[in-house]
Amino acid sequence: MTTRARIAVVGAGMGGLAAAAALDRLGFQVRVYEQAARFTRLGAGIQMSPNAMMALRGLGIEDQVRAVAFQPETWMNRRWDSGEMMFELPLGQDAERRYGAPYLQMHRGDLHDALLSAVPGECLLRGKRLVDIEPGPVLCFADGSREAADLVVGADGLHSRVREVLLKPEMPRATGRVAYRATFETARLDRAVGGCTKWWGEDRHIVIYFTTASRDELYFVTSLPDADWVNESWSATGDMSVVREAFAGFHQEVRAVLDACPAVHRWAILDRAPLERWHEESVVLIGDAAHPMTPYMAQGAATALENGVMLARALDETGDIAAALGRFETSRKARTAEAQAVSHANTWMREETDPTWCYGFDAWTHPLDA
Repeated sequence: MTTRARIAVVGAGMGGLAAAAALDRLGFQVRVYEQAARFTRLGAGIQMSPNAMMALRGLGIEDQVRAVAFQPETWMNRRWDSGEMMFELPLGQDAERRYGAPYLQMHRGDLHDALLSAVPGECLLRGKRLVDIEPGPVLCFADGSREAADLVVGADGLHSRVREVLLKPEMPRATGRVAYRATFETARLDRAVGGCTKWWGEDRHIVIYFTTASRDELYFVTSLPDADWVNESWSATGDMSVVREAFAGFHQEVRAVLDACPAVHRWAILDRAPLERWHEESVVLIGDAAHPMTPYMAQGAATALENGVMLARALDETGDIAAALGRFETSRKARTAEAQAVSHANTWMREETDPTWCYGFDAWTHPLDA
């Protein structure tokens, strides 16, 4: 395929930026259209498992991410009240030897900054809210501007406008659960805490880990039953007193973290069933626009990064756009559907688990389906 094809990526999240960076490295003309006028560093952590790090390695930003991220020695799964160890997965150097890349934890804002650095500044246009896609394809934006492209990549998340245009509007499914999450300075704690722990309760859990190499910032995210809250906003404010009450019976280490936290965000956990198709003619979906998943496996961003890399590879290695999109979709659907199902079940790491099928995947070298 000619690398002169004009590729429009809608959405400057993790998957969109990874796709743009990979396409640029392979010589394509790419532009990213982002509806936000500016980016903010919201209080959220993110886990970069080895498969995600291999995607970043090929984009040339592994060292940048390593410099700021926390590398846990183990992933601990502990019982909510007694602290009994249910399963402990060795990470650190063991993960690098076993899977080919490190397991890191960091602030989402730091990851986003690293991905932004891999995309030429002139390729990113902000304040571009997509309204429609006309035949051509031609992207129509709320500001009245129009942009023609040879391929549109919908990387615009769970509430994807590209997805709506392609498949018609469809509401995501409420899971009946809500996440509270926050980052705050570790100095606020009056005791030491584990570097990376998931505390499993009967109908709720909380994950706690550091987000910086210096361990000066701590993050937690919960999952609680809540049938009424359906707002998927990352920035909606929550009530820390509600969180502390919900985990009042948990181990003292959990309570110490929640007591130290000054403020929290509240986020409804939504998902969708796997799609039958991700593309049509010259429009394709990636990341949460194609296969949103609950956060319990920490693979939403990782699979989006994989998507970006493998879409770029398919376009580079295949003779035309339609054939490339077919190869991309068939190469990705089974893996992402499995991750969706495992994540939805919320049993990942609760007992002895071999994550090799997930963590050992390299999007840069894994064969594309014919």
